[in-house]
Amino acid sequence: MPAEPDRDRVLAEAGVSRETARRLAIYVAQLRRWQNVKNLVGPGTLAEVWTRHIADALQLRALAPEADTWLDLGAGAGLPGLVLAIAGHERPGFQVDMIESNARKCAFLTETARLTEAPARVHNARIEQAIDGHQGVGIVCARALAPLTQLLAWCEPLLTTGTIGLFPKGRDVQSELTDAAQRWRFVYDLEPSRTDSEARIVRVTTLSRVDS
Repeated sequence: MPAEPDRDRVLAEAGVSRETARRLAIYVAQLRRWQNVKNLVGPGTLAEVWTRHIADALQLRALAPEADTWLDLGAGAGLPGLVLAIAGHERPGFQVDMIESNARKCAFLTETARLTEAPARVHNARIEQAIDGHQGVGIVCARALAPLTQLLAWCEPLLTTGTIGLFPKGRDVQSELTDAAQRWRFVYDLEPSRTDSEARIVRVTTLSRVDS
């Protein structure tokens, strides 16, 4: 494959194998191809796909290196879910489930998972209808989907039974934490983002309702 400095740097920093790099390149090619049909990511970010999207997804692996089962809510373009599935394809038992309500985005996810042979399953459903069927999953994640208060509400059946939540957030993370604390009691860590100095990843380990 032709040299792309951003791609080569991102893959080197993530420490992925040559085969994983090949499969990620297939994902990127698919993303660029489908972008013309369905607006999967912000058009202005496609030129920075490796640093803006791939690296952003891959950094979640380091926060849960032992997790074998992941659930990605509002999977959209497969960020982070499909990227994580591709990166974990060499690990026996690794599985990523992706919930997405948009049928055309599900078509992209299904086709790209097939081409990359990623251990991923796509569920064309609304989050509130599908999430109860995923109790016992190791990690639940969501990127650029909803405020933290809403994410905790959706994930309550999981986060109250041992699942860990990983939620990338931008510069308004403190405001979102303050709002969420009005409804929820939760234990969390704030992890720095490797791709945005103003962003943080909220790692939630326990959850209960304020009035419980």
